[in-house]
Amino acid sequence: MASSTTVSGRLSAAAFLWGLAEATLFFIVPDVLLSAAALSRLRAALVACAWTTAGALAGGVLMYAWGAAAPTLAGAVLDRVPAIGPAMQAEVYRDMALHGPLALFLGPLTGTPYKLYAVAAGQLQLAPTTFLLVSVPARALRFLLVSLLAYTVSRRLPARWRLPVLAACWLVFYLGYFAHMGW
Repeated sequence: MASSTTVSGRLSAAAFLWGLAEATLFFIVPDVLLSAAALSRLRAALVACAWTTAGALAGGVLMYAWGAAAPTLAGAVLDRVPAIGPAMQAEVYRDMALHGPLALFLGPLTGTPYKLYAVAAGQLQLAPTTFLLVSVPARALRFLLVSLLAYTVSRRLPARWRLPVLAACWLVFYLGYFAHMGW
């Protein structure tokens, strides 16, 4: 049996990699992992939130650089990611041009991926330090809220029902999301 330290280390590594992947080209949010971790161990999930945020920032730096160096290619590749299209990219570009990095706080409210804001920030050559500083709360806040919500709701369920209920919630969420946003 793996020790608690080993499990926490694996969770942290998975959280970092998922945050990085989702900030670049992967399309399933790391909140899935974080909420699953929160079902049994809130403290480990909160630590994983920090690692997820770090991974998201690393991915954000990559996407920012790609948007600055090859905006047309970045846009073309992102168009191939599920639920992303030219109209969404144009809207994010407009929001970033109008509101600067503060537009990053709009993404979680509208289902718009962070990766698009990172590419637009690079295209617009917004100050990279400012972009990263605003990215921290913009990303971490949702991760923390989802983890806390999963933990709180799961306390009202028998242990054997927690994971099946969470899986059903994520399945319904993504069926609705892709039905609305397109595949």
